[in-house]
Amino acid sequence: MSTQQGRVLVTGLNSFTGHHLAVALGRAGYEVHGTVRTGEPTGPERYVAELNDRAALLEAIETVRPRHVIHLAAVSFVAHNDVDDIYRTNIVGSRNLLSALASSSIASTLGTVLLASSANIYGNTEVTLINEDQPPHPANDYAISKAAMEQMAALWSDRLPITVVRPFNYTGVGQSLQFLIPKIVNAFAQQSPKLELGNLDIYRDFSDVRDVVEVYTRLLMLSPRTTLNVCSEQVHTLREILAMASHLSGHSLNIEVNPQFVRANEVRVLRGSAARLRKLMPDWQPRPLSDTLAWMLDSAKLHSSTQPTP
Repeated sequence: MSTQQGRVLVTGLNSFTGHHLAVALGRAGYEVHGTVRTGEPTGPERYVAELNDRAALLEAIETVRPRHVIHLAAVSFVAHNDVDDIYRTNIVGSRNLLSALASSSIASTLGTVLLASSANIYGNTEVTLINEDQPPHPANDYAISKAAMEQMAALWSDRLPITVVRPFNYTGVGQSLQFLIPKIVNAFAQQSPKLELGNLDIYRDFSDVRDVVEVYTRLLMLSPRTTLNVCSEQVHTLREILAMASHLSGHSLNIEVNPQFVRANEVRVLRGSAARLRKLMPDWQPRPLSDTLAWMLDSAKLHSSTQPTP
């Protein structure tokens, strides 16, 4: 593994985003190390360090001695049913990491500490294109936890080179089926006769995970001490996404709206402005959602064809 660009410590390295980020960082010439949770696969570059264990985090930091840190580890599913876990992990756990970094022997040599927040903090707004100056109006516990994490992180901004990213919805190969797009893609790949969904008329700004991790990787060299939206600036309703998946797969299915899947305080429209990000990297060009869906469908079909017949 190349060490040309130095070492990066990624919390939550075994996650969906962490997997794709490790690939992007490796291609860019970084040596990738990461923290994982108890019970997850470990190895020479993976260290067990729960966010609620500051001592374990500090030990991993002192062992790796990274140039950069990317903090992905979090409860990331909006409908996660353990509210205590959401707040403990996303706020207190993030504070443990920043505290460990600030007290470590490498604090003064860190290049970038990139914290993954979420565009969910904006909540419901009448603004048609949301920029980073839009006041937070979180509408669920996950969003509240991320907004609070940002406020907490500001306490460390004079001691650590912090960059906050607010990714809008993104997806790709390897994302859990509990998330919406993988659930839809899997239904079309399996040629299911029907699919139960919630509100079909919400608008979302979806990005490809490969584009998101490219941004994270490039930000390490830029090290902007600011907050940045990461988004495609394009919105699609679920009806449009279903139509795209049907066209790409050549399969049609019946959609049933299940009231149990309709969330209270559902954010109706989330569309981001990437103007601030484009000033930093004018050549960055996110993929269209149809490309992402085609990639996911191809992978799902390949996975299905390689499974043993029961």
